Amino acid sequence: MNFPGKSILITGGTGSLGQALTRKLLEFPIRKLVIFSRDELKQHSMALAYTDERLRFFLGDVRDLQRLRRAFEDIDIVIHAAALKQVPAGEYQPFESVKTNILGAQNVIEAALDTDVERVMGVSSDKSCAPATLYGATKLVMEKLFIGAQNYVKASRSIRFACVRYGNVFGSRGSVFRVFESRLKRGKSLPVRSREATRFWLTIDEAVNFVLDCVRVMEPRCVYVPKLCGSTVLALAEAMGGSVEFSCLTAGEKLHESLICADERWDEVGGRYVLSAEGANNRFNYTSENARPIIDFSALFHSVGFAPSARK
Repeated sequence: MNFPGKSILITGGTGSLGQALTRKLLEFPIRKLVIFSRDELKQHSMALAYTDERLRFFLGDVRDLQRLRRAFEDIDIVIHAAALKQVPAGEYQPFESVKTNILGAQNVIEAALDTDVERVMGVSSDKSCAPATLYGATKLVMEKLFIGAQNYVKASRSIRFACVRYGNVFGSRGSVFRVFESRLKRGKSLPVRSREATRFWLTIDEAVNFVLDCVRVMEPRCVYVPKLCGSTVLALAEAMGGSVEFSCLTAGEKLHESLICADERWDEVGGRYVLSAEGANNRFNYTSENARPIIDFSALFHSVGFAPSARK
């Protein structure tokens, strides 16, 4: 299913995921793709980069329910990717994170219920699993809102709400890879918080494919989790070729990332994990420590155009 004839809207559509989703979706026979975001400069840049008449731009903020209602008119599928994601900023200015990540998610749900939207997929984060930061806590609340939203659907409606939850997109803005890359260019050592610290990794293309695959098969009240590879941060630093300096974990920073906690109920369906209230009580902690180990980083490096052998 390539969404033939469907109108799709992406909140936060000028972000890294939104732009990658745009490139992919315009390959499909969709009817219309709407980019909803508050960043007029990025919308202008995207408009210059594409000549596809199916691509539309809608300035707005998920904090504005009336604007969302207007944007959702004539939309079949919503991918909700808008969020404030910077962990330190969220800790310092918590009210702003709540307004966007929690109240904004509620507004997306309200607007979808008030219009003819068929499917709404929320994009969550590994940090929602046993959250140690405000950002993670807001993402957990977002998931709960999307799951609970199904309780408000009238019997005459077939709208579905669900979420995807995944780990670090390799090479995204602010990622540890970008930090390391920047320091390599300046001839500086690479800061590793702990020898034992591990992280999940996936490419932006893998993230896009996972989101769209889940939109195709989505059932209400579910949170979809991919099977990912992982490694120590130290292994990444060594593969990049830099000298390493060790420090310590910062406040709220986990030694290992988690995608499924032991108290969550889940089943394995179609090569992915599906969390739901009806899932089996499998008592499984799915962490970056017990993920499939990455031995060769070449595919990840290729996805972001990084060549260790070519570094200065």
